[in-house]
Amino acid sequence: MHKKEEIIEQVIKQGLLPLYYHADETVSIDVMKALYTAGIRTIEYTNRGEAAVNNFKALKKVCETELKDMILGVGTIKNGEMAQTFIDAGTDYIICPGLVESVAKVAGKNNMLWIPGCMTATEIIAAETMGAKFVKLFPGNILGKDFMSAIKDLFPGLLFMPTGGVDTTEENIAGWFNAGVCAVGMGSKLVSKYIMDNKQYNLLTAETKKVMKIINDWKNK
Repeated sequence: MHKKEEIIEQVIKQGLLPLYYHADETVSIDVMKALYTAGIRTIEYTNRGEAAVNNFKALKKVCETELKDMILGVGTIKNGEMAQTFIDAGTDYIICPGLVESVAKVAGKNNMLWIPGCMTATEIIAAETMGAKFVKLFPGNILGKDFMSAIKDLFPGLLFMPTGGVDTTEENIAGWFNAGVCAVGMGSKLVSKYIMDNKQYNLLTAETKKVMKIINDWKNK
């Protein structure tokens, strides 16, 4: 298992956390490999379908045998039981769409990084009180960059990442980083239904490299 600090460091280094789900095991694996080819070393596989657990186990096997420096997280975890199921399946960290105390407790017992989703200052305070060090702003497109700018000084000890509606344009990405986030989560705007349904993995690799360049250029400006 990867250490919490190592995982956070990798997310910050990438500046980008790709997230996706597909019902087909082979497509799920091939998407991960395409992201890896682009330079991605941690992803969030979302628990959004009946095949999620089995597909996750297949992804984990690939990480253990082929992509040994890939850190594999799971998202859309809404209760402690599901958190434990994916911990047993080998997840390196857990991401929630909301603030779920039962997930925090399970993660704590397993000394695992837990990233709650929050959309109010009250929820962020509660998350911090429950031990969170990293918070997902969700849904990012509803909250907006101004929300991040407004609350960042209230929580100097926390790291923030928006997910939901973050797109691949330089303007959108730079806007979020200017507002104070440490990374952006990208789902369907990056790993699109078109790419997965048509197996356009070279396109995914190219798009991911483009996004990573935008982020690196912003960091080095």
